[in-house]
Amino acid sequence: MAKLSELWRGSSMATPTLEKKPATAETTAKVNCWEFKKCGRQPGGHKEKELGTCPATVATDFNGAHGGRAAGRACWAVAGSLCGGKIQGTYAQKLNNCWRCEFMNLVKREEEPTLFGFSHTRLGIESVLKKSKIG
Repeated sequence: MAKLSELWRGSSMATPTLEKKPATAETTAKVNCWEFKKCGRQPGGHKEKELGTCPATVATDFNGAHGGRAAGRACWAVAGSLCGGKIQGTYAQKLNNCWRCEFMNLVKREEEPTLFGFSHTRLGIESVLKKSKIG
């Protein structure tokens, strides 16, 4: 009998990825914001000492969201994340910029067709992470 992941692989939809689990090859197969933006602000990154560690790179409560490490694919939901060379502030302050972000829109396009879909709110992401952990 085929596994669910094998059935999804053969379909036009992507494998569901919004699961909270430790960072593994499975949860890191998709590009994270710091890899896409090449900001170097992740732990050990080339700009970390100069500009500090971006909170999105260490927000472990989002680990696995949209298939990323830490908040690497949910950076818009992390207050104080560093993007475009500036601290972005609270969720409400930064969301307008995030909607215009090439990376956020990439994640949205990739995740909308999946089983759990795309969420731009912290509450929505946390709710789906909780459901995926139970189910």
